[in-house]
Amino acid sequence: MMMRQVPEERAPLDQGSSIPPEPAYRSLLRSGELADRVRQAYRHLEDCDLCARYCHVNRRQTVRGAVCRTGERAVVHSFGPHHGEEDPLRGWRGSGTIFFSWCNLRCVFCQNWDISWKGRGEEVTPAEIAQMMLQLQEHGCHNINFVSPSHVVAQILEAVYLAAQAGLQIPLVYNTGGYDSLEALALLDGVIDIYMPDMKYGEASVARRYSAVRDYPAVNRRAVKEMHRQVGDLVIDAQGIARRGLLIRHLVLPGGLAGTEEVLRFIAEEISPNTYVNIMAQYYPCFRASRYPPLDRPLTRSEYQEALRLAEKYGLRRLDHRWIR
Repeated sequence: MMMRQVPEERAPLDQGSSIPPEPAYRSLLRSGELADRVRQAYRHLEDCDLCARYCHVNRRQTVRGAVCRTGERAVVHSFGPHHGEEDPLRGWRGSGTIFFSWCNLRCVFCQNWDISWKGRGEEVTPAEIAQMMLQLQEHGCHNINFVSPSHVVAQILEAVYLAAQAGLQIPLVYNTGGYDSLEALALLDGVIDIYMPDMKYGEASVARRYSAVRDYPAVNRRAVKEMHRQVGDLVIDAQGIARRGLLIRHLVLPGGLAGTEEVLRFIAEEISPNTYVNIMAQYYPCFRASRYPPLDRPLTRSEYQEALRLAEKYGLRRLDHRWIR
């Protein structure tokens, strides 16, 4: 397999933080705390508050009433090295992604709708997820990247525990749509090395119409604040690889629907102006977007340039460069 070389253009090293000597979960494994987190998580799963839907379904017995449609076992669509992630994650050997099926959001423009809406994939045990993680580490991936993990926190924690016992020692990335509960994040404190949440919307009414959640901005901002409290600004080593910290994604939507100015203002003023942000220009109409103008058209160049101008206005300069070049 051809390996992508590290891009010459890199975000600067966060000089305010030291490079962690090992992933966070290794110390929790040694202390016995990681095993206790697994037990706690499964108790939460019996009256589920492990995402911000707070459905309180006993997911060890049923999936009825659960928006995520996921029971005691997680469903995995695919896993493997991914070279399309942000520069500090993909490096030259790729980010070790595990794509979980289903989702706790219902975005009408979802680009992976066959995974998130249709649930295509296979039920797996935590032991099988642990084996995926170990295979990705053996392949040389820089990290383990859990994609759409919000509804499978308990299963992930058990898998991390099993994989860590077997020698897992690369950073963990929590790659989320951003609709996460504080209860779940408390369980993940000291386990996750890199949080990568979406910040999708600046206004609740827009989130309700296009992702079927009423309180996305408030929930999302609380979650991102907690993520930053746990891991701080993104720390990148001398090779350009992320080791620990917060990385935020914001997808710019047509017609200003994403509330980009409000989102970027919040990041700069209430998280940190040193936040690493991926302002994404990849929007294109898919799934049900044709029914929801202006989502029925691609993003224009001027709309994206306006987003970059707003980032400069609020002093956000640690930007992923894939869309800017």
